[in-house]
Amino acid sequence: MARQLDLFFFIGSTYTYLTVSRVQDAASRESISIRWRPFSVRTIMAEQNNVPFRGKPVKMKYMWRDLERRARRHGVPFESIPHYPVDPDELANRVAVVASLDGWCPEYTIATYRAWFLENKVPGDLQYLPALLIQLGRDPEVTIGRANTQEIRDRYASETQVARELGIFGSPTFVSGSEIFWGDDRLEDAIDWCRSKPER
Repeated sequence: MARQLDLFFFIGSTYTYLTVSRVQDAASRESISIRWRPFSVRTIMAEQNNVPFRGKPVKMKYMWRDLERRARRHGVPFESIPHYPVDPDELANRVAVVASLDGWCPEYTIATYRAWFLENKVPGDLQYLPALLIQLGRDPEVTIGRANTQEIRDRYASETQVARELGIFGSPTFVSGSEIFWGDDRLEDAIDWCRSKPER
């Protein structure tokens, strides 16, 4: 069995844009597969009373500048600061759950982030989501309808519970076995750790 690294992510996390833009290439160079696992980091952060940017303009200004610098470093496009925060109903993430179950989560997540960061098309907004799904060859009515079912809501909650039990508190987080690595700047550490484990 090939080595596998779990990527727990939340569409709406800003630094996750960097990760989804580069994780596939970084992992494939080391023959590591990525399992994409959307979860509600917003729920976990609320439970922990951890709201990093709301009401903190100085910290938020730094965050956007840091993102811009890191994007440049890794060759990730960064046009301007997009609308934030986004997706109050977390529809974009529930669609990601559907995509993860059906095998098109990387394509969907990357397209969603690129539309958000490069065109300011807000994730989960029904003004933009149907067209994005059509571009990916998916039926918007069927996909969004499924994302709103109790089955998918329960799956999303279940993945959030897994993240909670692992001790995850932010997005992106990489998981290899019981080891967690939080943040885009820990991507390389996570890959090194995963690579060092014997193949099973």
